[in-house]
Order: sequence, then structure tokens, then C-alpha cells
Amino acid sequence: MNEATRQRLLGALRSLVTAISGAALYAARHPRVILLRSEAFTELSAALEADEALSLVVIDGEILVEGTPLDGGLFLQRLAGMLTSRGIGHLKFLRGVTEEELAALASILAGSGTAGGEFHSSPHVRFGRVEVRYSGGTDGTGHASGLPAMEIGRFMELYQGVARHRRSHVTGLADLVAGFITALREQASPLAALAPLRDVDEYTFTHSVNVCVLNLAQAMALGIDGPLLQEIGIAGMLHDIGKMFVPPEILTKPGQLDDDEWAVMRRHPLMGARCLAETPGVPRLAVVATFEHHLKHDLSGYPSVAAGWRQSLCSEMTTLSDFFDALRTRRAYRDSMELRQIAGILLEKRGRDFHPLLTRNFLLVLSRLAA
Repeated sequence: MNEATRQRLLGALRSLVTAISGAALYAARHPRVILLRSEAFTELSAALEADEALSLVVIDGEILVEGTPLDGGLFLQRLAGMLTSRGIGHLKFLRGVTEEELAALASILAGSGTAGGEFHSSPHVRFGRVEVRYSGGTDGTGHASGLPAMEIGRFMELYQGVARHRRSHVTGLADLVAGFITALREQASPLAALAPLRDVDEYTFTHSVNVCVLNLAQAMALGIDGPLLQEIGIAGMLHDIGKMFVPPEILTKPGQLDDDEWAVMRRHPLMGARCLAETPGVPRLAVVATFEHHLKHDLSGYPSVAAGWRQSLCSEMTTLSDFFDALRTRRAYRDSMELRQIAGILLEKRGRDFHPLLTRNFLLVLSRLAA
């Protein structure tokens, strides 16, 4: 982000915060409040001319953009407080945002949103929640006591930094993986680490964490340790990074994708592998697993590869982890599945979609989770 864009973003946020404060004193339809919202819209639209999307992350009371704290004084502290109080750790503006969407955002941050405190992303204003609760069992209740509490906003920032080829963010993700390894050694139930989805925009991020944990559980059950274990975890963490380059309207579409949309979606392994190959510090294993995680064991998946292609075992572990977490997560277009149902599908498809021996190992891991 260049300095001009940063100043426009600051101007937009300043006007938005002032509009929210004004609405509390007067009314949302007061001429001064409407003018401030209009100014916020004008500045934000100008900022989005240079960048298709602008992401804000709240960490420890600060607002960061592209990993750098925004310096704006008191109004940014107030905005950070508003976001945190609403459980928002990540706020993303997309090009095409409307004045109506900004007005809805102002209403949410003022605490006057929809009944029951519920609110949802709009096409050009997207939220990620701060709290990641960890399931203590297959019923989705309880909390993990041994695993590190990870702020989703922090992971989002690191993940997006890797997509911009930043070595320091790769190091940050490696540190997170190391923390998971330590916690898994101290706790017998890896399933306790799996984070339930709280917001549609979090799916890529929570799913990536879950695939990382499941990869680690598989590898540890096989006796893998040391640097290779960490690389297998990083591969799980980054396997879907290609989805950062897929339009959000395709990623979040509630119904079935049409042929053109599916063609775009099928490119995400290749786009992700290219991104990681160009990012300093990313393990080669993560590049390979990102490219291969939708190939299937019999190579009938995507992208197309030459006959006789030999997949990495890490890729086939990632395929299992990816499949399992996708089915256990409730989405807008289907309910989540029980462990027993997913295990049945894995057994049915082993040897075709999944590596038979790794499937057996994965089912043994799952059986210990359910015990």
C-alpha cells in the first residue's frame, strides 16, 4: 500500500468513527452524520482504486494493515475498541463497497445492528471474528485446556503476508506450528484443537489451522518428528493459500458453482503452489502439497498431471485432513457429518481417492479421538 492510499484509508476511518459518535449523540439520519458517512465512502472508494481489497486486523488494541500498525491517534483506538467489543478481529473492504454497506457497518459498530447482536458480512464488507473456541469433543462442547489460544486476526495477518511473499510471515506461521506440536504432545486428543467455524469469511483460515493439526496428528502417529514434522504442519497450514486469489463471491457462493466458476476454483492449487514457490522461506514440501492436495490417490482429481505421477506422502496426508475437516464443518449449503459417517466414506474411497495405508492410519487417529 502506498502512502496516498494509506492516508485515504485513514481519512475514511476517521470519518466513519466520527459518524458513529455523531449518531450516538444525535441520530443516524442527522445531516452531519450522513455527510460524514458520505466522506468516509468517498475516501474509501478512492483508496480501493489502488487496491482491490483493504484488510484491517486488530491485535492487542492496535489496527494493522499489511502487518504494519496504522498511526492515527485516538480515533483508531476507538475503532479498535468498537471492533473488539463486537468480536471482530478482521475487517476487509472490497472494491465496489457502497454507502449502504458503510451505513450498515456503522450501525454494527455502534451496537445497533440486528436483533440478538447477530450480524453478517456483506458483498464488499467482510468480517472475521476474534474468538476461536476449541471443541473438547465430538459434540462440539467444552474448551481445550492444553492448546494455545490463537487469535484468528493474528493468523489472518500472517496468512495474507505469506500470500504477499513475505519471509517474516512464514516464520510467524512456523512458530504457530511449533506451538501446536508442543501442545499435541501434551494432550491426547488432537480433535480438541479443531476450531469450529463462526463466520463464513473465517472458513479458509479455521480450515487451514484444522488441516495443519490433523496433518500433525497423522504424522506423529507414524513416528515422524523433527523438521519434517514441522514442514508437514506448515504444508497443512498453507495448502489452500491459492484461494486467496479466487474471487470471494465464488468462495462464499451458497449454491453449486457453475462451469465457469468451477474452472476458476480448480485453479487454486496451481495458483497457490506458484505463490509459495515465489515466497522465501516456504518449505518445498508445502509447495508440493499445495499443488497436489486435490489430485486424489488415483490421479483422477485436479490439476491434470502426467500418468505415473508419484505424489508426496505429505500431499496424501493433506488430502485426508482436508476432506475430513470439510465434511465435519457445517456450511450454508449442507450440514456437518458425524465422525462415523466420515469414516465410512473414507473406507469406501480408500485406494481411489485416498492412500490406503494412510487412510488406515488416519482412521486409527480418529478412533483414538472418539474413544
